Amino acid sequence: MAKLKPFTMPKWGIEMAEGTIADWMVAENAPFTRGTVLTLIETDKITNEVEAEADGRFVRILAKPGETYPVGALLAVLSDGGEASAAEIDALIAGFRPSDTRFDPDAADTAPAAAPAAPPAPPPVPAGLAISPAALAEAQALGLDLSQVQGSGRHGRISVQDVHQAARAPVAPALVGPLPLLPEGPVRATPVARRLAALHELDLAKVAGTGPRGKVRRADVLAAVANARPATAAAAGVPQVMPMSSMRRTIARRLTQAKQEIPHFYVRRRVRADRLLAHRAAAKGDRPSVNDYLIRACALALGEVPAINVQVHGQDIHQFAQADVAVAVATERGLVTPIVFAAETQSLAAIAATMKALAARARTGQLRPEEFSGGSFSLSNLGSFGVEQFDAIINPPQGAILAVGSARPEPIADDGALRIVPVLHLSLSCDHRAIDGADAGRFMAALARLIEQPELLA
Repeated sequence: MAKLKPFTMPKWGIEMAEGTIADWMVAENAPFTRGTVLTLIETDKITNEVEAEADGRFVRILAKPGETYPVGALLAVLSDGGEASAAEIDALIAGFRPSDTRFDPDAADTAPAAAPAAPPAPPPVPAGLAISPAALAEAQALGLDLSQVQGSGRHGRISVQDVHQAARAPVAPALVGPLPLLPEGPVRATPVARRLAALHELDLAKVAGTGPRGKVRRADVLAAVANARPATAAAAGVPQVMPMSSMRRTIARRLTQAKQEIPHFYVRRRVRADRLLAHRAAAKGDRPSVNDYLIRACALALGEVPAINVQVHGQDIHQFAQADVAVAVATERGLVTPIVFAAETQSLAAIAATMKALAARARTGQLRPEEFSGGSFSLSNLGSFGVEQFDAIINPPQGAILAVGSARPEPIADDGALRIVPVLHLSLSCDHRAIDGADAGRFMAALARLIEQPELLA
């Protein structure tokens, strides 16, 4: 007799609330060994490979690629390799109850609230109804009469999609012709990618896949369709509509909340960069980048002015002894902020090596949650894009972020003479709930001194 157990949406990091199934790497009922990559799960900022902890096989896969599920949701049923009847599998699914691992970012920093009132009684569930636990919870939340819902799953099982469909207002169908067949061939592609390619009459063999082992995914097909769209469509003002990714939604939510709830104030300063650039040019071997110098300078300045090295949690201010500097890195999926921990204890060469590795993993979605969660201060440098100056939005719960523009030749006073040297424009965004203007001014003074005397950073 097979030993069955649920395969659920894992939780990586305290703030993870949901994940998206990017792809299943093993088929239903296909045996696998320990260490085999079972599925790829996309979270807010990374794509995780979930490996098998032991030999076994999936006797039933419930979650669909491209769909998003909450943490703890049932994704599939695992077997130790033995045979299991459909009744045994259905019994496990029907009896599954996900644990409550939700995270509410709005309530995380507040004191525990009083116990909520008991929820109203859920709608009655017909006896013997085949329905997934997630669909049952959704139907009860919507107050839906399940006797009127027709399941589309195996043996008429009701899924979350069936519940959502039943809750929608009826819409008259629009006949658009026969559905094209899926293109066949040796190209590795997800079912959604094949369907989209057929709808847009796109040759999958000409699409570069970004999935594992070059597999073509939905995003690859959409990008190819956008590139193949004639210029006349753009000239006619036809927009390309793309849904926000999970990462983009998280960025939008967090930054909107930060701008609405955090009283920002800004302290700006010009800093000469000629000496730092000369110091870097004289370095031997692998030269640290300008950003590496800035990370080191920020860390040392935070040590001099610890009032800036803070996080704000509700009514409490957390001040840190070490400078964990989060550095903004642009990726194809959005902005990621990997952290250089205890940057004040690291040399320029160590910071350069750390940032090189972090940036590479960030761009391939392979950062571990602990590598980008937290941080006591942020640095955002758009100088490589030619941006002269900008103001950044604070990354909560941090108390401050430094925005850096490009070094441009400008006149400065130097020992009574007027000289033209490369100058950096710095802008410090501060949370006025925790940081005063005087402290921000002291930090910028310390930072300017360190940048203008780069030998202090070596």
